[in-house]
Amino acid sequence: MATVQAPPTTEQRFRLSCIDWQSYLKISDGIGERMVRVTYDRGELELMTLSYEHELSSAIIGRLISVLGMVLRVPIKAGKSTTFRREDMARGLEPDECFYVRHAPDVIGKAAIDLSEDPPPDLAIEVEVSRSMLDRMGIYAALRVPELWRYDGTRLAVYHLGPDGTYSPRERSLSFPYLPMTEFAVFIPLAQTQDDSTLLIAFSDWLREHVLPRVPPAGGPPATAL
Repeated sequence: MATVQAPPTTEQRFRLSCIDWQSYLKISDGIGERMVRVTYDRGELELMTLSYEHELSSAIIGRLISVLGMVLRVPIKAGKSTTFRREDMARGLEPDECFYVRHAPDVIGKAAIDLSEDPPPDLAIEVEVSRSMLDRMGIYAALRVPELWRYDGTRLAVYHLGPDGTYSPRERSLSFPYLPMTEFAVFIPLAQTQDDSTLLIAFSDWLREHVLPRVPPAGGPPATAL
């Protein structure tokens, strides 16, 4: 019997050291719309090519969250893979997906985000088909992103930023506390075997049946806890 092995990831990572801030800006801005992710952490710079597997998972998680906001009537503003950076911290990165939820009203109408004045996204998504050479969680923490979801191709983990400036794993989402994360994660790998329309319709139906009844109406009494 033949054994079928999963193909190795096509992602590639390159790390450069002793890169000053201006050089980072030139490299990051010079890449443009090409599928390369740039991470900068106090002189260390990583360039990463994005595989189809990576982008497939990233895209479906983003679309699931958009449907989630629509069905649960939660105002959200998507930031996709916006480059977030702070010169005073000498750090910068692009999330795979990100969303403003609690701070959505603060960024509506803005054409650009300046983290020295504007809030960071409330939720960032990290897809880890391959592991970064740099401490991306530490960068998110420095930028004060309150919630991070990490998906490694099989498991979705939720992290909250604590008062000590570090992330710790949690069972529930800060942005969507009524969402059962284990059940939500089941929909992500279905993107490998279903078209997006079929998957998103099924997810929307599941939300309406199992999650929406537990969400309290605005100004109303609390609903039954999950």
